[in-house]
Amino acid sequence: MSIPVQASQAVATSSMGAISPEVLEEIERVMAAYHYRPDALIQVLHRTQSLLGYLPKEALAYIGERMKLPLSHIYGVVTFYHFFSTVPKGRHECVVCMGTACYVKGAERIVDRLEQHLGIKPGQTTPDLRYTVQVARCIGACSLAPAVIIDGKVHSQMTPAAVLRELRRLK
Repeated sequence: MSIPVQASQAVATSSMGAISPEVLEEIERVMAAYHYRPDALIQVLHRTQSLLGYLPKEALAYIGERMKLPLSHIYGVVTFYHFFSTVPKGRHECVVCMGTACYVKGAERIVDRLEQHLGIKPGQTTPDLRYTVQVARCIGACSLAPAVIIDGKVHSQMTPAAVLRELRRLK
């Protein structure tokens, strides 16, 4: 199914050289499925991030224009939720819980070891775009402390060595 390109789309598309027409068409399809309703913004952002790996400014401006939402509102949503990113993420994401239970049981040592091993700090991505390291205030898995989420899967009672073993398995 082809979506007709309106004048506003043509302007947005021409300034979005890094985003393929196929991806723009899919973003458009998702917005249309929700009738461009502002309350569907999170669903549209999720799909866009799944297509692009992150949410570039050009995509956010396009979504804002099509959904008739100010860019400031969209950035407010994107920066509020930790699962959205405005910078490219690595193929593998490692989220270390720093909630009280995890912190007390050694989460800080896990973060330190990741920094040493990967050469990046939390919130950063390795230059080869292989790994992104994040910290979370709490992932709600206190009984599993210290807990680490690797590529969406929760790992319990982790140690610095165990996290590195898991990352090596991803190769």
